[in-house]
Amino acid sequence: MNVVIIGCGVVGAAIAYELSQVKGLKITVIDRQPPAQASTGAALGVLMGVISHKIKGKAWQMRQTSIQRYETLIPELESLTGAKIPFNRQGILSLCLEEENFLRWEKLVETRHSQGWQLEIWDTPKLKNFCPQVNNTKITGAVYSPQDRQIDPTALTLALVAAAQHKGVNFKFGVNVLGLPKSERNNQEESAKCPSVETTAGKIPADWIVIAAGLGSTPLTAQLNQIIDIRPVLGQALQVHLEHPLGNPDFQPAITGNDVHIVPVGGKDYWIGATVEFPNNGDEITPHQELLESVKQQAIAFCPELATATIIRTWSGLRPRPEGRPAPVIGELPGFSNVLLATGHYRNGVLLAPATAHAIREMIISN
Repeated sequence: MNVVIIGCGVVGAAIAYELSQVKGLKITVIDRQPPAQASTGAALGVLMGVISHKIKGKAWQMRQTSIQRYETLIPELESLTGAKIPFNRQGILSLCLEEENFLRWEKLVETRHSQGWQLEIWDTPKLKNFCPQVNNTKITGAVYSPQDRQIDPTALTLALVAAAQHKGVNFKFGVNVLGLPKSERNNQEESAKCPSVETTAGKIPADWIVIAAGLGSTPLTAQLNQIIDIRPVLGQALQVHLEHPLGNPDFQPAITGNDVHIVPVGGKDYWIGATVEFPNNGDEITPHQELLESVKQQAIAFCPELATATIIRTWSGLRPRPEGRPAPVIGELPGFSNVLLATGHYRNGVLLAPATAHAIREMIISN
């Protein structure tokens, strides 16, 4: 059975690896760029699962599936590829500002305990003890999630590609989709099919097509007259270098507060981000320098030592946000029996990639 995956960010790569473990599938992944170039390459890889306020339904189930899968996936990929994937197992610390509703956090702690997960509320003395780098009188405590993680999204995607190649998946980079021809439905059938994908590298036969192309999903679905409207939201981040690690070198969780993330990336380097910038008109967004500066200043307000850091690089990327519907978009493309969508993950592509891959695998093997 031929499966064609369009798009090789973290979601497309995770699907390719997951499907590579199913016998009898011939899998081809196509992308017009090398892997992890678009949203994935700009992500910070903060996996906010247990600490998120999603407590039921699909939103929580997908987070839980992913957080559990990452614990087995990373050692699996490392042993298959020999690559080291930077994976911070020291948890996520969410700073509480003076107006923070502690009652809401206490309820979440209870809910998580009943679901079998850990969350801890720290008062200011405990926070100062464990993370002396956090120094701001407006911070009234913190919530620590020891089972949440942070991962390098690019290293993860490259490892997923290498592991999938190892298992026989064919990757075609620098290849554009030219068309998705559809077969006419006969009277008995309610849905049409796409029997192949036409590309700049020739025609690829397809029993299943998975569209995991982020912002590229909109023009692809438009070809099939079933537009899935996905709009760009820009995010900027920066990497800084310090003379010594912040706080305790042996305890370096990802720190988040007011939607600003301070992410340790080995040794004395940290990522700080990310902005959330919507297009003004149309889909064009120019990065606003002052917004990135504001994120940096908030990070310094939380951890004053960051004021002495040197900026090594800044970067930005567009995140795919579905218009008028919740993110992500996973499931059949309406009107088609063999076209699946795994797209529009907005700010949670890295977090939800394993759960998305699992969902797509179930859809394919149950048919």
